Amino acid sequence: MSDQMETQKQRAAAWFHELRNQIVDAFEGLEDSHTKGPFSDQPAGRFEVTKTKRASADGSDAGGGLMSVMRGGRVFEKVGVNISTVYGELGTRAQAAMAARKGIPGMKDDPRFWASGISLVAHMQNPQCPAVHMNTRMFWTPHAWWFGGGSDLNPCLEYDEDTQHFHDVQKEHCDRHDPAHYPRLKAWADEYFYVPHRGRARGVGGIFLDDHNSGDWEQDFGFIQDVGRAFLPAFVPLIEKRREVDFGEPEKDVQLVHRGLYAEYNLVYDRGTKFGLETGHDANAVLMSLPPMAKWV
Repeated sequence: MSDQMETQKQRAAAWFHELRNQIVDAFEGLEDSHTKGPFSDQPAGRFEVTKTKRASADGSDAGGGLMSVMRGGRVFEKVGVNISTVYGELGTRAQAAMAARKGIPGMKDDPRFWASGISLVAHMQNPQCPAVHMNTRMFWTPHAWWFGGGSDLNPCLEYDEDTQHFHDVQKEHCDRHDPAHYPRLKAWADEYFYVPHRGRARGVGGIFLDDHNSGDWEQDFGFIQDVGRAFLPAFVPLIEKRREVDFGEPEKDVQLVHRGLYAEYNLVYDRGTKFGLETGHDANAVLMSLPPMAKWV
């Protein structure tokens, strides 16, 4: 591995850590500023931070990260913001899946990998507030490197203006790099976040990308940074607008059923969940995305 690539990997991991800190600070700020409306009489939530480790077959160092979870706050019922940097060798199942899906030759002969990223899922107290997912990552093997990630909005009660705002901010940040990015990545998200056995999307979409490698690492790194930077301005204003709105049992019931849909998708279809479990990462961190309560009709 070249010294340049090693430096690039370190820069990517440092950025994901920086983005994690920005989001954690913003979310705790939302907790502190929520002083009116439902749940405002509860203590402001705070993240509990736990170090995670990836288990390797031979017991060698295989990396890890930080799992930051807030439960039972004023605004967030459960939110996790995880970062990790893991490495080692891919197991046989992960090798096969990677080679088949990405068309990477040589994985069997040299299964080394390195991956770093941030993953976030937020489930809200007030059903008027949308749930949300965001992740960005860099992946390296001796045969290829690429960036991936995106974010999507998952309201149980849909407001057209909220959906429009979320997408407008995504488009703005994508357009800084290429006006063709947003329509392509929006369509990709619509396809990726679809739940086939329910015949519907799990939310109102966003953007999604994988295998992103233009051949220019600096250009691609700048783009994936802006995918991450788009998250807070796309999401936080929606929470500030909706968190004081009253709700009743019918709205809460709709929220719990929608969470069931979200759980089904993450357990059955989500690539990140499958990859994390197959490569031995901390199961609690991998399954952090699951809601604290859900129901099925």
